[in-house]
Amino acid sequence: MVHLLNCFTCNARVPSKWHTGTLCLLVESNNGLVLVDTGLGTGDITRKPGILRVFQVVTKVPLDPDEVAVRQVARLGFEPEAVRHIVLTHMHFDHCGGLPDFPNAQVHVHAREYQAFVGWPRSWTELAYVRRHIAHRPEFVLYHESGEHWFDFDAIRLPFEPEMVLIPLFGHSRGHCGVAIRTESGWLFHVGDAAPISFDESVPQWIVKAVLGPHSPRLRQFGREHPEVQMTTGHMWLEFFEAQ
Repeated sequence: MVHLLNCFTCNARVPSKWHTGTLCLLVESNNGLVLVDTGLGTGDITRKPGILRVFQVVTKVPLDPDEVAVRQVARLGFEPEAVRHIVLTHMHFDHCGGLPDFPNAQVHVHAREYQAFVGWPRSWTELAYVRRHIAHRPEFVLYHESGEHWFDFDAIRLPFEPEMVLIPLFGHSRGHCGVAIRTESGWLFHVGDAAPISFDESVPQWIVKAVLGPHSPRLRQFGREHPEVQMTTGHMWLEFFEAQ
């Protein structure tokens, strides 16, 4: 079973109708719970990192402590310790801020993304890394291209059942990946921040390419050719979560 969680509400000031949440996936696997991205963590709310303070200037951020993943896991009836694995699409603060809330979980991420996180920033998007999110020294499992494929995408198999694969979609960050999960009703393809909010087509393509990378047109085409695959993005309209 896959639970769809909003782990960071962030509403635009302009246009004011843009109300979004950061989508995290909680997967019940054969090896404990697997959390795909974490959203913000409890520490981000009690001691806001600089990049979050910037977001509060340009967007409306409620910072609801009940949205952090560790509390949502508990509300679903699980012990936080049951989250044994965390798979990251990338390591920007709004996708991995909750790592310290699950100190014993293995962290699965592409090696390129980890190296970008621990190295010197090469682009403005890498200013969204917050080093203290790994100060607890989690155990990392790093991945490289494996020569496998999922449909016509390069893929890296993850060691879980239900079947899960990393899909390299570099661009928004150096090692950004999507995650595909085989569910009871078919495949769920979470593309992370490789496409705009809920695949909104009103966002100009030059902005999408500059901020999110080059993959959005290919992902849209894939969605048209494979309507049987449920596709989600890293940030979804709040109406999506309300409908769950």
